[in-house]
Amino acid sequence: MRTSIATVSLSGSLTEKLDAAARAGFDGVEIFENDLLASPLTPEDIRARCADLGLGIELYQPMRDIEAVPEAEFARNLRRARHKFELMRRLGADTVLVCSSVSPLAVDDDALAAEQLSRLADAARESGVRVAYEALAWGRHVSTYDHAWRIVETAGHPALGTCLDSFHILSRGSDPRGIEDIPGEKIFFLQLADAPLLAMDVLRWSRHHRCFPGQGGFDVTGLLRHVLRTGYDGPLSLEVFNDVFRQAEAGPTAVDARRSLLVLQEAVGRAALPEPVVPTGVAFAELVTPDAEPLTALLGALGFARTARHRGKPVALWEQGDARILVNTGPAVRRDGAQLAAIGLESPDPAGAARRAEALLAPLLPRRRAPGDAPLDAVAAPDRTELFFCATGRPELPDWRADFEDTGRPATGGAGIRGIDHLALTQPWHHFDEAALFHRGVLGLHAQESVDVADPYGLLRSRAVTDADGRVRIALTVGAAPTDDTVHAQHIALATDDVVAAARRFREAGGSLLPVPANYYDDLAARFEFADGELETYRELGILYDRDAHGVFRHCYTRTIGRVFFELAQRDDGYRGYGAANAPVRLAAQHAVRALTGG
Repeated sequence: MRTSIATVSLSGSLTEKLDAAARAGFDGVEIFENDLLASPLTPEDIRARCADLGLGIELYQPMRDIEAVPEAEFARNLRRARHKFELMRRLGADTVLVCSSVSPLAVDDDALAAEQLSRLADAARESGVRVAYEALAWGRHVSTYDHAWRIVETAGHPALGTCLDSFHILSRGSDPRGIEDIPGEKIFFLQLADAPLLAMDVLRWSRHHRCFPGQGGFDVTGLLRHVLRTGYDGPLSLEVFNDVFRQAEAGPTAVDARRSLLVLQEAVGRAALPEPVVPTGVAFAELVTPDAEPLTALLGALGFARTARHRGKPVALWEQGDARILVNTGPAVRRDGAQLAAIGLESPDPAGAARRAEALLAPLLPRRRAPGDAPLDAVAAPDRTELFFCATGRPELPDWRADFEDTGRPATGGAGIRGIDHLALTQPWHHFDEAALFHRGVLGLHAQESVDVADPYGLLRSRAVTDADGRVRIALTVGAAPTDDTVHAQHIALATDDVVAAARRFREAGGSLLPVPANYYDDLAARFEFADGELETYRELGILYDRDAHGVFRHCYTRTIGRVFFELAQRDDGYRGYGAANAPVRLAAQHAVRALTGG
């Protein structure tokens, strides 16, 4: 199906928005009136620019407060509309969006609304224009799609149809099944937007919190299925008002938008994409650092052994159980300390995973590969973390470890770590929703509900993505403000069956655990019952404790090096969370340590 995006959904000048939409692969655009008014280009220039970019102008919008008003007021509205129709002729747009009136002059009279919209459609037809009438969720008298359709049906004008908008329909809780009663040829346009489920005024909700399909809590997929059953064959168009998108760079936002439509079309059977290849585990986590010594000491205290080094790059492989950490000290690394730069994902079909990523606008990253190096494909996540599709220990596929030569030190039991439990990645403030859609659409992971976590200096949002079996868990976290300097969310959680023993071994080997305030343990004593001495052990080692409906979680943290720290995590009896209830305590402790040490 044709895809379109409203220029109001993107940041920048109209020219920048058109360029971004074309580069992302959209077929057309909705021209938002304010963008045209602010542009130095004439309507003819804009028309030519869109033609050069291969973009159709699918809609001109919005025309407001037209119908169900006193005759003198309607005469003024009709004069205004005729000017807009002439502008549309110059622009090359043949459909105009008319929103249901919010004017205090409008009256609750469907017959009058139908009669005036019919006269508007007469004027539009003279200019070769169609009128798409849309019910605003906050319309004065018409606020639901079925009410708008009744008025259009009463008017019975060939140049008058309806525009359906998923936000206006779903935000009011309207039943979208009634859409199937509308003839497809009378649905002149379809606008799509998702939104988080919030309890707030619908106008504010609409103007500030819309997002692309698949990034919120609405069933946009279900609504689209109802629309398609009518025979609608127009474009799928995105109209998203969002403070974050309007401040972010237009290019990546347009790519995110188009990806959302590809995933949506796949869900309704209208896009033939390569099948998702869900990762089955974490092959490695790669840390980059200008100075390997602090990381070397930390990994050694955690019980890791440096088992191999890359044949042609300054990269060392550290192992313990199935947990593998790469330490990269190459010249291209940033100078601001250690950080998590890449993740190797075990894939049942690495080539298929790469094809899926490319089809969803995540091109493979160029790599410097020496002769004989394993053919390892990688894509960039929205936060620029590199994701490699790997096969470890499978003779039928190339093994990334073939690029390394042994140091002669075998991986031992160390501190009892058996693998990587989960990874936590800090997202740029304007890519949080995009990241959840990326990991769901490209990797086939399931996105859990977003949660807010209290930080001493604001709020953090966190959302986990995981496979069905919990073998791959990634927590995506973002601060509440663009200036937020939260370094704590980038960490590697290491799975152990005995966190107390692992913490003792780490401390005995010279490692420093994050100190936890005594008040936390006083609260634990009030909330839970523990065996004799159990709580005292947790207090001594700085171990945090949580329960959910499935099991128990015990975990503790190392000090931060650069932008990275480690977590020792013990899950018992099927615990499914990430210790979110303890996050405020951990965050406060990390801030306190940073204040004392300056890092």
